[in-house]
Amino acid sequence: MAEMLSRHRPIFLLATLVLAQVLLLAFQIKRDHDVRLIRYWAAEIVMPGDRGATWTFSKISGVWTGYIGLRSARSENETLRTKVGELELRNRELETQAKEAVRLAALLDFREAHPEAAMLAAQVIGASADPSSETIFINRGDRDKVRRNQAVITPDGIIGKIVEVLPTTSQVLLINDKDSGVGALFAESRTHGIVKGTGDPQPRMDYVVNDEHVQPGEVILTSGEDRIFPKGLLIGTVTKATAGYPFQTIQVQTAARLDRLEDVLVLLTRQELTPNKHDESADGQNGQPSDQGVVQPEPKVPPAAAPSSAKAPSTARPPAASAAPKAPSETPTPPQD
Repeated sequence: MAEMLSRHRPIFLLATLVLAQVLLLAFQIKRDHDVRLIRYWAAEIVMPGDRGATWTFSKISGVWTGYIGLRSARSENETLRTKVGELELRNRELETQAKEAVRLAALLDFREAHPEAAMLAAQVIGASADPSSETIFINRGDRDKVRRNQAVITPDGIIGKIVEVLPTTSQVLLINDKDSGVGALFAESRTHGIVKGTGDPQPRMDYVVNDEHVQPGEVILTSGEDRIFPKGLLIGTVTKATAGYPFQTIQVQTAARLDRLEDVLVLLTRQELTPNKHDESADGQNGQPSDQGVVQPEPKVPPAAAPSSAKAPSTARPPAASAAPKAPSETPTPPQD
């Protein structure tokens, strides 16, 4: 090693002198902006490593910061999702309470509008599991003085009658059940018939002769002949009428939605519902007579055809009078179910 150094010593000395000369020149020479050449070379040598180190540390810092931030964002996201779920549940509860308040207000208004008839508010708590039976169960029973064959209605119209009474619950047979039948009449022509259930959402009206001109949209009221529903309550409207033998086939759209029952009224007596000031003012504003909860007058019978013992019809009868036999009229009463 020493021999090699001694042999090449002149070359090393020359290289050292040249390098020293170049460095001296670099210290003396200046480039743009009065920057010495040696500083420019130093920057060019150091900057790549500095850039690499900076990029490496920035990436490591970004990954670490992103990991910590991701954990924080995930925790915050879970908290926000929990709060959103709670708010949605609360919103549904408030919507349910608002709808219930509207239904109860309608029941209260109807009850206050007809103080002459004893009514009992009830809630629907179940329905029959038998697909061939259209019945519901309410949370009122014998302890609430509910009895069989009492009418069950809503402010929109009738829905059925009580068929079974238990201590705290009762079973209601809806008017679209196959075993149901309601005495009915047309609001305009006063033609009588019977609304019978078919097991489908729409019942039908029987015992209307083919000569009777029936148009879709005609209003159908209770006639009171079944001794269950007071006279003048709204049943529904005609959706279709076709000629048949020996009577027409008339389909009826019920006024009350039988598939959306939640709150109902049980009529504890057969007292007919009479018009009141609220109904009369509403009728005057609309310009049309209101059929809901209003007793429609019977057509006047000529003196020669009316029996001497017949009395003029009244708009309200006491509870005891509803059980008395009706005076004969020119229109024969159709057979009952």
